[in-house]
Amino acid sequence: MATAVTMEVADITIVVIYFILVLVIGFLAMWKANRSTVSGYFLAGRSMNWAAIGASLFVSNIGSEHFIGLAGSGAASGFSVAAWELNALLLLQLLGWVFIPVYIQSGVYTMPEYLSKRYGGSRLKVYFAVLSLVLYIFTKLSVDLYAGALFIQESLGWNLYLSIILLIAMTALLTVTGGLVAVIYTDTVQAFLMIAGALCLTGISLFKVGGLEGVRTKYMQAFPDINTILLSSPNVTYYNSCDHHLHPKPDALKILRGPRDPDLPWPGFLLGQTPASIWYWCTDQVIVQRVLAAKNIAHAKGSTIMAGFLKILPMFIIVIPGMISRILFADELMCISPEHCMEVCGSAAGCSNVAYPRLVMAVMPVGLRGLMMAVMIAALMSDLDSIFNSASTIFTLDIYKMLRKQVSSRELVIVGRLFVVFMVIISIAWVPVIIEMQGGQMFYYIQEVSDYLTPPIAALFLLGVLWHRCNETGAFWGGMVGFSLGALRLVLAFVYREPHCSQPDERPSFIKDVHFMYVAVILFWVSALVTVVVSLCTPPPRKDQIRTTTLWGLNKRKKLKQQEKEKTGEDINALKPLNHAVLNGNSLLCKENCQDHPNKHNGIKASHKNAQPSNGHAITASNMETHCPIQNSCHSQFSDPIMVEEGEGRGVRDGEEEEEGCFGGGGVEGGRCVKALEWFCGFQEKPSKAQVITVQEQEKIVDELLHEPPRTRIILNTGLVVICSVGIFLFIYFSL
Repeated sequence: MATAVTMEVADITIVVIYFILVLVIGFLAMWKANRSTVSGYFLAGRSMNWAAIGASLFVSNIGSEHFIGLAGSGAASGFSVAAWELNALLLLQLLGWVFIPVYIQSGVYTMPEYLSKRYGGSRLKVYFAVLSLVLYIFTKLSVDLYAGALFIQESLGWNLYLSIILLIAMTALLTVTGGLVAVIYTDTVQAFLMIAGALCLTGISLFKVGGLEGVRTKYMQAFPDINTILLSSPNVTYYNSCDHHLHPKPDALKILRGPRDPDLPWPGFLLGQTPASIWYWCTDQVIVQRVLAAKNIAHAKGSTIMAGFLKILPMFIIVIPGMISRILFADELMCISPEHCMEVCGSAAGCSNVAYPRLVMAVMPVGLRGLMMAVMIAALMSDLDSIFNSASTIFTLDIYKMLRKQVSSRELVIVGRLFVVFMVIISIAWVPVIIEMQGGQMFYYIQEVSDYLTPPIAALFLLGVLWHRCNETGAFWGGMVGFSLGALRLVLAFVYREPHCSQPDERPSFIKDVHFMYVAVILFWVSALVTVVVSLCTPPPRKDQIRTTTLWGLNKRKKLKQQEKEKTGEDINALKPLNHAVLNGNSLLCKENCQDHPNKHNGIKASHKNAQPSNGHAITASNMETHCPIQNSCHSQFSDPIMVEEGEGRGVRDGEEEEEGCFGGGGVEGGRCVKALEWFCGFQEKPSKAQVITVQEQEKIVDELLHEPPRTRIILNTGLVVICSVGIFLFIYFSL
């Protein structure tokens, strides 16, 4: 249903100008960036500063689904939905101080890759990859498409599905810029405009209702005039059973509420929702990939602090405007029956989702209205672009390449694009389910689905990073038990959907009366318990699995570095452990080329059957000079220097003998193996001397990435204390 207020010529002109600006910035960033390497394309060459990444984190998270979902839940139930934003503020710091240092040291690009390195094997890698794709389709892509289309529908009065097709077409146009640098720079522009536009809307709206005190007073009195609605819509029937949906909830002005509250029970949120949110903030590809693009760990931590401060804003620029929208449009947003809801917004479950676009169209002046429209759609398309990129990467590299060993880079690209089309079709087909779930509150639908599937993943990552005794067998069975229970509960939730308020609720008690956050509590702690018990009953992981992939390994590395500094007059580099997994600088650059030509990997076979592994995986610097071409070309990312990509089952061996003339009888530049590797990695020229990375250089790269000057560390730790204190204060202040 179209609103009375629609976009004018000035608004549409601003939308067009904005998209031209975004395109120009994207192309400029693409032109300057080095996208021919994995570090250049996926990690922006590890050149981004904390401010750009912090803004990108904010925009990547705050898409149109937040403006639609958070504002809608704010209109329906008050402040409670802001708890997710304040929780994210704290979890971002967990990412920066605990997870990112480990990810940097282990040298991973994707989170399934981390699981494979940490635990070995491929079972967990495939499990996480498949689960990530399911979540992308049902909680991200379909929700984003619906949210953006709803905004277009409210602004232009178009059909919902026509709006979805328009969104996909515009996203396809903008994705030609490609590469993480372009995305981060355009995200920075969008973050500024998004916050500026939302602040304008908040200021104008607060002025209309008499400030924050006016919101507190008038929100509790914001319920529809039933008689007026019945007179204006004679076909609408009012049901007494719908009455409890119409009046504001008694605890609407509190964030954390009683244990049996239907919106946000505090025990369920703290013990269940928080671990479930760790999946998104600490292990999701879209978020982690941006932080890994930082110049070093100091910039990574700075970006999470900045993003944490930005996460304070949604409560004031999204949730409160949603509450104001209810004050101004109570007769529309709080529809009195399913028939009335269908008449107002086309959803029988409720109309709270249209709170934000209705407010934008009614309150914002001409011009600013167009700017807000442009920012919403651009943020959505940035989100869609990130999802398309992450999902196609995970599917092609972590699933398809494993199923089909001999695959060309062209085939990978085609399969990746076809998979995106498949995702879009499934997502569009799923939109009607989203409209009906959780009483029409889109944000709660996202959280419910996530809480049934993600707590086991959070348990596996937390235990994997924090507890070095955790092994693959324990992690697999912990994940499987948690996933089985969660998937069963999710299927039951779809089978036993909440009926409309005009119908009796005949769902089983364990569905109707057990909040999804309490289910998340059970899933997280059961998964963790099974993982711990099975790990203790089975052999511990190998040292090479935990050396670079755990907090224990990181701390041990720091201690070894300190001990080496204390040994003066001794050549500490004569026999130095080689950490293949920690190279995140230049040596990363070729791995992308290897991934671009995975079909050739099987063609490189071990020519030295009697090769013996070095004890403790130690390779001397002198030996490394011989192996440098291999190290620099393709194998810098693997934790075991003897069995390269053991987890992938491809087994390329380094040998001690050279009787086959692998390197051309000692001539490194002209050897057959080197030529094969150059061909395999897509090099057109012979590697220059500058590309050869010695053990010392590898260690230096990681040291530089993980180095924090003392003064910088003090500033960052002070920022950490400040942001955590602010988050806890806001939780307490708005819950009393």
